[in-house]
Amino acid sequence: MFLFDISNPLTLILMLAVTILLIFLAQEIKKSYIAAIVLFAYLIILVMHVAQIATLSEEFRYMLATISRCIAIDFIFILISFFSYLWVDDIEAKAEGKKSIDNSLDWFWKKV
Repeated sequence: MFLFDISNPLTLILMLAVTILLIFLAQEIKKSYIAAIVLFAYLIILVMHVAQIATLSEEFRYMLATISRCIAIDFIFILISFFSYLWVDDIEAKAEGKKSIDNSLDWFWKKV
């Protein structure tokens, strides 16, 4: 059974570095779709891990703890990428003079 183990420290550090670099790229070129791609990728990884738990056979029950850790890490990355998407969308909206998708976090962005 193939498992994309993101609870491995090296993989975790590499994924965090790629996420941060893509968020900074999106912020520099002021395009929120790059942050949306990151969010979509983490959602796909989450669905993959949930499907693996749902179809886990008896011979692979020892992997249950690892997959559960991966799901918890998936949620953390989804949270990070969602807030970064909102942040970059706000930057893009201000740069182009458009209305942002969601202005409910304006109080937060002013403090950042």
